[in-house]
Amino acid sequence: MIYKIILFAPLIGAIIAGFGWRIIGDRGAQWLTTGLLFLAAVLSWVVFLQGAEEAQAVHLLDWVQSGTLDAAWSIRVDRLTTIMLVVVNTVSALVHLYSMGYMAHDENFRENESYRPRFFAYLSFFTFAMLMLVTSDNLVQMFFGWEGVGVASYLLIGFYYRKPSANAAAIKAFVVNRVGDFGFALGIMALYFLTDSVRFEDIFAAAPMLAETQLTFLWTEWNAANLIAFLLFVGAMGKSAQLFLHTWLPDAMEGPTPVSALIHAATMVTAGVFLVCRMSPLMEYAPQAMNFVVFLGASTAFFAATVGLVQNDIKRVIAYSTCSQLGYMFVAAGVGVYSVAMFHLFTHAFFKAMLFLGAGSVIHGMHHEQDMRKYGGLRTKLPYTFWAMMIGTLAITGVGIPLTHIGFAGFLSKDAVIESAFAGTAGGYAFWMLVIAALFTSFYSWRLIFLTFFGTPRGDKHTHEHAHESPMVMLVPLGVLALGAVFAGMIWYGSFFGSHEQVNRFFGIAAHAEASDTHAEASDTHGAAAPEGAEAHAVAGQGVAPKGAIFMHPDNHVLDEAHHAPTWVKVSPFIAMLIGLVTALWFYVWDPAMPRRVAETNRPLYLFLLNKWYFDEIYDFLFVRPAKALGALLWKRGDGDVIDGSINGVAMGLIPRLTRLAGRAQSGYIFTYAFAMVLGIVALVTWMTIFGGAN
Repeated sequence: MIYKIILFAPLIGAIIAGFGWRIIGDRGAQWLTTGLLFLAAVLSWVVFLQGAEEAQAVHLLDWVQSGTLDAAWSIRVDRLTTIMLVVVNTVSALVHLYSMGYMAHDENFRENESYRPRFFAYLSFFTFAMLMLVTSDNLVQMFFGWEGVGVASYLLIGFYYRKPSANAAAIKAFVVNRVGDFGFALGIMALYFLTDSVRFEDIFAAAPMLAETQLTFLWTEWNAANLIAFLLFVGAMGKSAQLFLHTWLPDAMEGPTPVSALIHAATMVTAGVFLVCRMSPLMEYAPQAMNFVVFLGASTAFFAATVGLVQNDIKRVIAYSTCSQLGYMFVAAGVGVYSVAMFHLFTHAFFKAMLFLGAGSVIHGMHHEQDMRKYGGLRTKLPYTFWAMMIGTLAITGVGIPLTHIGFAGFLSKDAVIESAFAGTAGGYAFWMLVIAALFTSFYSWRLIFLTFFGTPRGDKHTHEHAHESPMVMLVPLGVLALGAVFAGMIWYGSFFGSHEQVNRFFGIAAHAEASDTHAEASDTHGAAAPEGAEAHAVAGQGVAPKGAIFMHPDNHVLDEAHHAPTWVKVSPFIAMLIGLVTALWFYVWDPAMPRRVAETNRPLYLFLLNKWYFDEIYDFLFVRPAKALGALLWKRGDGDVIDGSINGVAMGLIPRLTRLAGRAQSGYIFTYAFAMVLGIVALVTWMTIFGGAN
């Protein structure tokens, strides 16, 4: 029952607030949705702290049944689920509470009384869709939640619908995500084609067979496990804003700041990481695909960190930071240490949501000014916001005591990712990209702090004089998230990145001996010579599905090797943090004229980073303009000249003539009609004589 309450509480709130706000009122809609989310959050912590050692399913109802396709609506309960329940519901509840203060004086409410209730209904609907995704027991149910959060994000990003930029950002997010979702859908279809099931247990049991199966796709033979893992990752790329499908995330900052915190810091963008970890039993048998995950994750971490160095919009800096940190998570998952990927996802939710809400507090206090170049000296005007953002910055930059388990949340989880990357890639490309990204992260994070809260006031004098601290309803969520940013890493370090036994116990992973037996049984079941193509169907229930929330192959020793990384590897993130901090101090505190000199000296590089590597311009040239040109051609030539021309030609030319001719036949004289009848009889007799078989 507790899981049903957690899942449906946000939906009930969304329905009542969205359709019944006239009955319960604006304040009633806000308190109802917020209260139900806090109930779901408290219950989520209860089930998280209780633990879930072995995966189980809570059946809700039979949903899609057609032939062999059986997609029941069930809640999958395991450690991955409980982690995501805590992340989603905690952040969502605090965002609901924060929004009551942030949206209190929104000018749009004066013209439309449904404005605020609709906003809270959208927030709750998004939360429900995200819960559908993370509690799914089969791929069809997951895809339903996957598309649900896409619809909700479209509504929330474009909530300020009178702003053309907000509408454009919402459409961009929707279209870019559809590209990734197409790959996800192809992966689901391929899995059903080969395993005859969409249930996770059946797919996981068939993973060894898929590793030995060849699949014909695009006129080429592919290894089934690698191809399917790659297609699923394409879906993850779109949702988690990885390189090439990342362009929607910065523009999504056009939505209200609470939306940025909820969707683009802690929940929706982590869905791709969750997908890879959920499908770990399949991913472990797809080494080529996982190498690609590592490469793209490391490249994304580096790319987004470089762009964040020069952004001036406070929310866009944090947005590119999110993109970069997601790259860290994918690297950890790609090297096979899924627990560490979830560790960084878990800690990131606290400090990144706090940074976004802190940025919203600054924007609220500065009368919606978002350009950091017009801030300065705000730490005395916004003292609570300043300390909250300081804690978030200490967490994301990785401040702690090296070679110990003492430090802010990001210090412990980021170090775990970097050590895993070193162990999984032999200190190669991914490791160095992440270390460099850590240096850049430190620089742009401290740059944000120094430009916003230190120095002399810049920009509009009146705005600075009237800058004010946010109300308590906005500050309380910051305080709660600060606790997570400080303590989450130290409390759960051993569970996510401790010894193999600790991680096994926390995630309910089968011991290596059991895993070996599982692999052997699965191999015996499917045989060495797996059939190919359409004949490669694993009967649902055959094989033995790995136990636990995640699966690590017996040959996967990256977790153990990460603990034995050299000392210089373990301290490298801390050294990178110090270099970034000192450089930011030099540029923005000790010598504030330095940034301008560096930008002018390296003008091409500065413009390259300021314009985000010109991805938007390249995509506009390659895809947007040709699509618009094709649309214009089909509209003006196809629709206008061919379709409208031919139809209008018939409608305006031939049909009026026939109408006039038929009108002349209606003379009103009896002899005219008698003559027409005689002509008809003659024609009928003639037809029957020639073709009717008369003798």
